[in-house]
Amino acid sequence: MSILVPPPLAEAPAKGGLRVRGLAKRFGERTAVEDLTFDVRPGEVFGLLGPNGAGKTTTVRMLTGLLRPSSGDAEVWGHSVTHDGESLRKVVGLLTEQPGLYDRLTARENLRFFMKLHEMDESVAWPRAKHYLERFGLGGREDDPCGGFSKGMRQKLAIVRTLVHDPRVIFLDEPTSGLDPESARTVRDAVAELASEGRTIVLCSHNLAEVERLCERVAVVRRRLLALGPVREMRRAGQSLDVRVDGNAEAFVPALAALPFRPNVLVEGGRLRVMLADEARAPDVVACLVGAGARVHSVVPAQRPLEEVYLDLLREEET
Repeated sequence: MSILVPPPLAEAPAKGGLRVRGLAKRFGERTAVEDLTFDVRPGEVFGLLGPNGAGKTTTVRMLTGLLRPSSGDAEVWGHSVTHDGESLRKVVGLLTEQPGLYDRLTARENLRFFMKLHEMDESVAWPRAKHYLERFGLGGREDDPCGGFSKGMRQKLAIVRTLVHDPRVIFLDEPTSGLDPESARTVRDAVAELASEGRTIVLCSHNLAEVERLCERVAVVRRRLLALGPVREMRRAGQSLDVRVDGNAEAFVPALAALPFRPNVLVEGGRLRVMLADEARAPDVVACLVGAGARVHSVVPAQRPLEEVYLDLLREEET
């Protein structure tokens, strides 16, 4: 399977969103990130996907001014990552996978410390922090030590800390990690609200169902860019068939596996999920099943889950 990587957006504005051009990072002889080029519009929720060690964290660190690129450049809300480090940090918010809070400090003290690091006027910043504390169910816990917070509460406080300086571009690494379903939905709703205000959101997550809900477009990286495009178009890459048969569906897997084009097959109850690189092969699948003695009740084309597309991309890159 191959997914077209389109050229950068011609209409991407010079100020606002992200413009990434040939971004690379080398650590001695090892190349962690190679020649990344993509754009993200203001108000867009953009997914940055890849396995562990693929260069996602290195990319985010370059885009937030924490690491200097070895080559290439990027503009984040009009600020160059190679020349505007101080001003860049004022417009970006970063939620790391580990919250990194001070356990002996209260929630209020943690947030006030962060405000001082950003040289914020507390009279302006604290009402904003208070709003988000209420929004994420932490109202009334401002003066409790963080060491007594659950993992979910710590994650929500870290999100508040990410938003308190009113960033225009927000990088979220596994934002719903450790959250119960209700809290995770609150975070997803907040992400959508922030994007509706014109902020740019870059989401790094291994929860691909969540990425499908939130992101308009995604980039899949493994050191270099493997794929870039709208989620719905990626899911249409290739063809997936849901085939319902009588009896034990698994019994027909060997017959399908013996077809010359070797489709990937999953068994789900009485259904076969058959992944095809070419939708013109669908009649061959039905003929094969009938020839193997299957009684076919229905054949329904279906969009592939993003997870399947993602895993196929990684397998293709390895070969």
